Amino acid sequence: MKLSEKVGAMQFSPIRKFNPIAQKAKDAGKKVYHLNIGQPDVETPDVFMDAIRTYENKVIAYAESGGLPILQESVIDYFKQYDINFEKKDIIVTAGGSEALTMTFISLLNPGDEVLIAEPFYTNYHTFATTAGGKVVPITTKAEEGYHYAKREQIEAKITDRTKAIVCITPGNPTGTVLTLDEMKLIGEIAKEHDLWIIADEVYREFAYDDRKVTSFAMLPEYADRVIVIDSVSKRFSACGARIGLLISKNEEFMSNVMKVAQGRLCVSTVDQVGAAALFKLPMSYYDEVKAEYCGRRDVVYEELMKIPGVVCQKPGGAFYMTAKLPVDNVEDFLIFLLSEFDDNGETVMFAPAEGFYATPGLGKDEMRIAYVLNQADMRRGVELIRLGIEAYNKR
Repeated sequence: MKLSEKVGAMQFSPIRKFNPIAQKAKDAGKKVYHLNIGQPDVETPDVFMDAIRTYENKVIAYAESGGLPILQESVIDYFKQYDINFEKKDIIVTAGGSEALTMTFISLLNPGDEVLIAEPFYTNYHTFATTAGGKVVPITTKAEEGYHYAKREQIEAKITDRTKAIVCITPGNPTGTVLTLDEMKLIGEIAKEHDLWIIADEVYREFAYDDRKVTSFAMLPEYADRVIVIDSVSKRFSACGARIGLLISKNEEFMSNVMKVAQGRLCVSTVDQVGAAALFKLPMSYYDEVKAEYCGRRDVVYEELMKIPGVVCQKPGGAFYMTAKLPVDNVEDFLIFLLSEFDDNGETVMFAPAEGFYATPGLGKDEMRIAYVLNQADMRRGVELIRLGIEAYNKR
């Protein structure tokens, strides 16, 4: 019997595929610092569970396929804080940002259509685009340049007659790169000139550091007909397991097509939507506090990384990830060494090898992604273990 060629072309997640080796290390009595996955240890705000506890309906019924009005209204009010105006018809609630992206690609792409995206990028974009029959075309960036890509010549060199959209993850996963509003305008100009969609993955929107302003492609009304905003409660509110995302666009034809897909999967969890509606009502002070926490963690990680001779890394501007080039030939081999052969006082560390975040074969073999999702003391110790591990690895 034969299986799908599309699924055969997909890859396993570089974030999760080493979990069995990490489990063996823990079974052997080692403590493993998990810097590999974007699962924050920041507590989910109490308002989420409070809203669910006070939910009075006697039957947990289907929600509308586009989402509960109470959540859509909360999202509308949230965006008004940034002088961005949406209506309920512009918003479809999804099962996390992942479903929003899957629906977007299914609704946009024909077999063989191409999507531009700066690499390294969130690895699941391979899965999302391939599922829809499309192809990811990478815009290669470099650690030495802070993984920046908002350059006309760099983007236009990749555009063909099959290009359908450009994806912008800002603040970026895995690099932490943040687009300025001027850079967004440049990408908007290019998209308009070449008749492309802009898929704006903005799930880390508030996590912009060092006096960088919060930006969104939705702040550019002149490109509203081609902008698709992807959002989520997972990272902003440390509610990954709630699986509430958002697909937002003012293009009515596109949203009508997405609704066909949304109706096919019926609806998103009613109860989780009730909790999410409360999250979007939190005051701006919440974002300030959480941003300050992650910024402190970033600074600790960067400080410790700079103690490693030969490391290449620029301090990222946002999100809670840092990608760095290490003085080792093969980061995957190094990670396996850390988990299976190395420890310091019974402790070791895990990160995500960056090769799986690239579409270009051979790139990223000497790079890693760190998720700074633990408290500062644990982050400092985790990176220290990477440094000590490199010393032991290179002495073999």
